[in-house]
Amino acid sequence: MFRVTVRDHIMIAHSFRGEVFGPAQSLHGATYVVDATFHRPDLDDDGIVVDIGRAGEQLRAVLADLNYRNLDDDPTLTGGNTTTEALAKLVADRLVDRIHAGDLGATAAGITAVTVTLAESPVASASYEREL
Repeated sequence: MFRVTVRDHIMIAHSFRGEVFGPAQSLHGATYVVDATFHRPDLDDDGIVVDIGRAGEQLRAVLADLNYRNLDDDPTLTGGNTTTEALAKLVADRLVDRIHAGDLGATAAGITAVTVTLAESPVASASYEREL
């Protein structure tokens, strides 16, 4: 399996519901380093997994909808906690939507999975992997 990873970051504010979150139930900020990894079993005719430039642009576009925002105010994110795990899934799903829309170019048709990892500190991260 071949993989290409692009990286960006976001800064958000949010709060959690549930005693398990202790003080994080109050509004707080988080900065995430976000890695998006694109998987495919074989390289395309040009010897690549995906156009790295386009992959980076699309990751940046997906993150722009979240960056510098209080996620508690987003009506599309109500009903659940915006944990690191949930945000990894959200970003992966939005990237897959962009792959299906052709935003990553024709070579992206060979991608079989996308993994998104959000690192919230140097020692803690969460990932979500989605097959296409």
